[in-house]
Amino acid sequence: MVLLATLGAAIAVGPASVGIGDVWSSAWSHLTGGGPTLGRVQEAILWQGRAPRVLTAVGVGAGLAMAGVVMQALTHNPLADPYLLGVSSGASVGAVAALLAGVTAVWALPLAAFAGALAALATTLLLAGRGASPVRTILAGVAVGYLASALVSLLVFRSSRGDAYREILSWLLGSLASSRWWEAGLALTASAVVGAVVLARSRTFDALLLGDDAAVSLGVPVRRERPWLMGLVAVLTGALVAVSGAIGFIGLVVPHAARILVGQRHRALLPVAALAGGLFLLLADTAARTLLDPVEVPVGIITALVGGPAFALLLRRVP
Repeated sequence: MVLLATLGAAIAVGPASVGIGDVWSSAWSHLTGGGPTLGRVQEAILWQGRAPRVLTAVGVGAGLAMAGVVMQALTHNPLADPYLLGVSSGASVGAVAALLAGVTAVWALPLAAFAGALAALATTLLLAGRGASPVRTILAGVAVGYLASALVSLLVFRSSRGDAYREILSWLLGSLASSRWWEAGLALTASAVVGAVVLARSRTFDALLLGDDAAVSLGVPVRRERPWLMGLVAVLTGALVAVSGAIGFIGLVVPHAARILVGQRHRALLPVAALAGGLFLLLADTAARTLLDPVEVPVGIITALVGGPAFALLLRRVP
């Protein structure tokens, strides 16, 4: 209910202010096949600009939060996040390469970022080896992440000119400013599909909290489940990063906040984390586009400014 109320408020907020009641009235009219209830300019602002942006924020936030929950369970590491396997850095290489190449097609940047994310994932899994332990996989991901970050720095230093720096920086810090309906659909669909798959395995994650040996004794095929679940989460993360850029702290902070609300059982933890992640990124993106209006702040800066202190407070509450 809070998420829905915030969704309507976020669509209404902006330089061209629209009442929340008008937003919901217009939405209902579109859903039921009625005609526009607002002026042409207001309809365009709401349904071509703000609505796809806020829905993308919800989809990306929900997906990153669920990915964080899964990665923390699979690696037995409370500091794990969706970017642990080098996916974000690989996506950055693809996106920066596309920006520097001057590709203008609307699908080119997300596609290049997703290809970079998959390449980073494949490199991490190849480096870790078949049946690798969580620690070895994490170390492989860290190595790939550092290598990809170095490639990004080299590309920027060698080739970037003029306004390209601003475009690259905006993407690397995370931005939803150019979100379109297909990107909102991708983020929401990917999060919903992967969320359904991991929710069906909530008992597996509960067993993993007891350790690998205990999970095996409970009938969980750990050596078979962990690699493909890691790969599934990494593919989800790559798809989300491809439409939003590298937005940090959501997959790290939100899972811990959700555990305070509902505990460790993943059947409740996963959906609560998804809702909380969508709400958190929605609020952060609304702040990013309104706090310094008409200047827009990359949303990754807002999530870091809020997420850092929030994580410090959470640490004080955890024994």
